[in-house]
Amino acid sequence: MNFQVTVLKILVSYPDGFAVMEDLKRDMAILVTSGRDWADRTRRLAARVPDLDIFSQGLVERISGGWKITAQGRAVLEFMESRPAASEAIQTPSVGETIASSPAPVPPLRQPADRAKRRRERRERRREARERTRANAS
Repeated sequence: MNFQVTVLKILVSYPDGFAVMEDLKRDMAILVTSGRDWADRTRRLAARVPDLDIFSQGLVERISGGWKITAQGRAVLEFMESRPAASEAIQTPSVGETIASSPAPVPPLRQPADRAKRRRERRERRREARERTRANAS
């Protein structure tokens, strides 16, 4: 399993591309234990950009207790997920070339209804936990 590809995939699944560390760790644990399919998929995606380094290349930012995918990160992920052309399979561009040749920032994709539902439930659980904490503190 490729850690950096997994981080990009997790972050792009959140509405604004931002996830706190607890959510990132939980989602990472789920994917890591999901079986060989995920490991094979991330390995294939990582092979499209062999010099991938999400932090030094500015694909992911560290912000207030979490990580956020940048527009460049979305563009690189989109490139990795696109089907390779016959000539592209022979020569893979570097991340710098991919970022430089990418068009304007890619808008986030619409999420499936079940993902939106899980996100709503997660936000509700967090809100309830904050309320319980406040009630116990007083």
